Amino acid sequence: MPKRLVVVQGHPDAQSARLCHALADRYVEGARLAGAKIRRFDIGQIEFPLLRTKADFDLGRSGTPDSLAPAEEALVWAEHLMLIYPHWHGTIPALLKGFIEQVFRPGIVEKHVASGFPKRLLAGKSARVMVTMGMPAWAYLWYFCAPNLRSLEGKFLKFSGIRSVRKSLFGTVENASDEKGESVG
Repeated sequence: MPKRLVVVQGHPDAQSARLCHALADRYVEGARLAGAKIRRFDIGQIEFPLLRTKADFDLGRSGTPDSLAPAEEALVWAEHLMLIYPHWHGTIPALLKGFIEQVFRPGIVEKHVASGFPKRLLAGKSARVMVTMGMPAWAYLWYFCAPNLRSLEGKFLKFSGIRSVRKSLFGTVENASDEKGESVG
């Protein structure tokens, strides 16, 4: 297990009675027992503006809001990124998308070089993505072809150099009983 982990709990509801919170809690607990150092971010508890223009994005590190500077620094520090979020209306929650857009900026994840294609600054890191959803996971994966997961993996993680991306899908979570949930959270 990597020794430096960043856990991003991407459920926008700050209430802890959500499966995403329980999954993050258990992951952090297990990683700490294994000796890992962890930095955790719960996006529902962080205030930040959304990017509105390309000029704002192009500011790179100098444009990162103060509230997200620790997350940006943690992404550079970490060996492994754990991202946990619910599948909402066919995609990731808007607040999580805004968080990713703010933190995955030029100068953090990529650097333009004279030879053409940008240098990927997060090369050598790994990631795991956990997605909870109301639909059966097989339907999301095989019928709908996992569009938000493919987009996240290709346009953000792999573009920044994170090649090793593992995925865990938790389907029909609304049908899970409290008793079953206790084993997770």
